[in-house]
Amino acid sequence: MDTTLQAPAETGRAKRLKAATTETHDRLDKRIMAGEPFAAVPNYGRFLAVQHAFHRDIDALYDDAALAELVPDLAGRRRFEQIGQDMADLSLPLSEPADAPRFAAGEIDVPTALGWLYVAEGSNLGAAFLFKMARALGLDENHGARHLAGHPDGRAQHWRSFTGALDQVALDEAEELRVIDGANAAFRRVHALVEQQYG
Repeated sequence: MDTTLQAPAETGRAKRLKAATTETHDRLDKRIMAGEPFAAVPNYGRFLAVQHAFHRDIDALYDDAALAELVPDLAGRRRFEQIGQDMADLSLPLSEPADAPRFAAGEIDVPTALGWLYVAEGSNLGAAFLFKMARALGLDENHGARHLAGHPDGRAQHWRSFTGALDQVALDEAEELRVIDGANAAFRRVHALVEQQYG
C-alpha cells in the first residue's frame, strides 16, 4: 500500500510528491553525475541534448489552457527555446529523437502533466549548482547556459510560486496517484535519455 497519500493534511502535495519520487530522482541524479556532464564542453553538449529531448517532450504543456489556469506564468516557465539557443551557441545539431514528443497539444491529462511539470520545475530549482559548473566551462546566461540561469525573481521564489499552485489543485485519490506516476515517468524518461547520450 502506498502510504505517501496518508500524510497529514498540512503536508503539501509538493512535499508528498518529493517523498514519493525520491528513489527515482536520486537514481537519476547519480546517473547524470556519473556521466561527468561538466568535465568538458563535449560532455556538456550531451547534457544539452538530454535537456533538449526532455523539454521537447513537454513543450506542449506550456500552451495548455487548463494548466495555465492552475500554474502561474506557465508560458514563461518554458525552457525549450533557450536550450535550443544554448545548443546553437556550441554549434550542436538539433537532432530530433526518433519517437514523438510525450505530450501533444490538446491531449493533456492534467494530473499526469502536473507530475511532469514538477520534474521540470524542480530541475530549474536545482540548476543553481549546475550553472556554477557551467560557468567554469566558460558558459553563462548569454552563451551556452541560458536554460540553467536563475529566474529574475530568484529560483526559490519561482519554485515556491509553482509548488504553492500545485498544492492548491483539487484532486481526488486516483488523480493524486497520477501526479506521482507522471513525476516518476518524467524522471525515468530523463534517465533513458541520459543512457542514450552517455551510456
